[in-house]
Amino acid sequence: MASRTWHCWLLLVFFLLSDDASGQLSTSYYADSCPSVEKVVHATVASAIQAERRMGASLIRLFFHDCFVQGCDASILLDDVPATGFVGEKTAAPNNNSVRGYEVIDQIKANVEDVCPGVVSCADIVALAARDSTALCTNFRAHIYNDANIDPSFAALRRRACPAAAPNGDTNLAPLDVQTQNAFDNAYYGNLLVRRGLLHSDQVLFNGGSQDALVRQYAANPALFAADFAKAMVKMGNIGQPSDGEVRCDCRVVNDS
Repeated sequence: MASRTWHCWLLLVFFLLSDDASGQLSTSYYADSCPSVEKVVHATVASAIQAERRMGASLIRLFFHDCFVQGCDASILLDDVPATGFVGEKTAAPNNNSVRGYEVIDQIKANVEDVCPGVVSCADIVALAARDSTALCTNFRAHIYNDANIDPSFAALRRRACPAAAPNGDTNLAPLDVQTQNAFDNAYYGNLLVRRGLLHSDQVLFNGGSQDALVRQYAANPALFAADFAKAMVKMGNIGQPSDGEVRCDCRVVNDS
């Protein structure tokens, strides 16, 4: 059921990304050069989610981490190259051992290249694929030990796998949503209402400030959250669209000059 839920959510985002009249990505962009691209991407993503339910969330997170660093250019996919000294975004602190789904993008790229070689960009593949549900102990330790705006029983639960003294347990994982870990829904906002946000940056969204009303709306209305989330994905997909890039043959490396 959870994988089916992810499938429906990703389809919603996919169609909104595709139908955005003002954006660079549309259903007609590859209509002549690669008419089967959407079918190929959809099939590959569906297969990946069926194999691992959390992969849908991971692909959306990968899309976010790419777009919020100098725009949606698929630079997060580039591997470090020790021989040349190139260090990319993939091994940066927020991404290393955290962002995942690269192998799914590799598979999509390979499948697309089979039918349309050298046509579809890696950035567009990431956007189409995005249509984790976990955090590292090192990122929520301060919240569960030091903050007052957290449910005591929830803090005690999370402390079991996250020792107070760093770096012990730094890479231990905990679900952002303890209720519906494998479903994409609005339970996150319900958790905030009862002070069960895992990260400090989550719980401050509901802490007596201007965002409290919006948190209550999303917690009570899953359809509103779904619609607003999809619109936000479209806006994010248009951040810093590059005009001088290249269609990489392999998303992990730049093409040979």
